[in-house]
Amino acid sequence: MLIELKNLTKTYQLGKKSVQALRGINLQIEAGEFVALKGPSGSGKTTLLNMLGALDAPDKGEIIFQGKDISALDRKGRLKFRAQNLGFIFQDYNLIPELTLYENVEIPLLIENQKNRKEKIARVINEVGLANHIEHKPEELSGGQRQRVSIARALVKNPPLILADEPTANLDSKTGLAIIELMAALNKAHNITFVIATHDPLALSKVNRVMNLVDGEIN
Repeated sequence: MLIELKNLTKTYQLGKKSVQALRGINLQIEAGEFVALKGPSGSGKTTLLNMLGALDAPDKGEIIFQGKDISALDRKGRLKFRAQNLGFIFQDYNLIPELTLYENVEIPLLIENQKNRKEKIARVINEVGLANHIEHKPEELSGGQRQRVSIARALVKNPPLILADEPTANLDSKTGLAIIELMAALNKAHNITFVIATHDPLALSKVNRVMNLVDGEIN
């Protein structure tokens, strides 16, 4: 078991109003799964993704990752956990415009002061099909290519878990399908667990399991 959520609850205060984003979520995700979180705006899927990524802490409940409860980690502990265990893929790519493709992919390795960076970067850039664009900057790449850079950056540390927040939202349907198929291929090749927050029908058709979130609950 890679992840187990037990009675996960989160409430946000918006002015004088309390909004319960998650209502006692219980969930298990096995190592190597390729799964999606589906739900309309306000359903809680982004909040749940933030919990899985240790970007936020629950009010109640437990987040068990590889047998260890990470829900009570402090800010420094969450930062260390993310650096060691997670890759992130974002809707808007989150690339640094001044850096080349190579330099953007290198960032997670620099943070961890990892060795043999050149070999690792070359491998993942080749896997996402951008070996001929290694010195290009984001502005010289298409949307689909930028998302491939984001995938390479998430993959370069070979983490046990990659989280993707609406990875096809800014892409046309053909490009979005190619991105999801690339992620599915990488999931199989490396046995890395992917959790994708999406409402894209094409993306949902390619995952192994869909978890439906409605008003902070899994249906």
